[in-house]
Amino acid sequence: MKKKPAHKVVLIAILGAMAYLLMLLDFPLPFMPPFLSFDLAQIPEVIGTLILGPISGITIALLKELLKISLTGSGTMFTGELINFIVSVSFILPTWWVYRQNKTTNNAVYGMMLGTVVATLIACLANVYFILPLYAQAFNLKISQIVAMSRSVNPYINSLPRLVLLGIAPFNLLRNGLTTIVLGLSLKRLKSGLGRKIQG
Repeated sequence: MKKKPAHKVVLIAILGAMAYLLMLLDFPLPFMPPFLSFDLAQIPEVIGTLILGPISGITIALLKELLKISLTGSGTMFTGELINFIVSVSFILPTWWVYRQNKTTNNAVYGMMLGTVVATLIACLANVYFILPLYAQAFNLKISQIVAMSRSVNPYINSLPRLVLLGIAPFNLLRNGLTTIVLGLSLKRLKSGLGRKIQG
């Protein structure tokens, strides 16, 4: 197996650190469940994916979460870091799948649009069947108590299905959608500054 060039490793490290720093700028959104914090930390992950490929993008996402755990700690018994990583991978892979067919700016945007849909669906399913039960078990809570926490900021969230439809789904659509918009407007400048692999 060929060793990664030094510049590739350095770029992965830089983008991972950038993703971590962006994650530190997170903030809650009005009417959204209090355990959801908005950030744009996926931007460096997608940049790394478009330049270096999906394995590098996933590595950047993993590095971001490891930095978070090591330097900041986990306030969610690692469930927050786990779902963040799952959603990042779910966004990265469809983006790359479309982009690799024809490496143009338009294809990158189409890929991110597909990634937004896929990542949102995965986030909803993972939370319902895995993350929320794990979170509840870790903190000795019932799912109904998690729903009640969400109802305190949005009275329309009064059941698990509504938590998904009015909380988890729109949150992920907004975060991934805004990532798509920001990168869609920036890719032509980024391709000249970061490498020829971003084309179009």
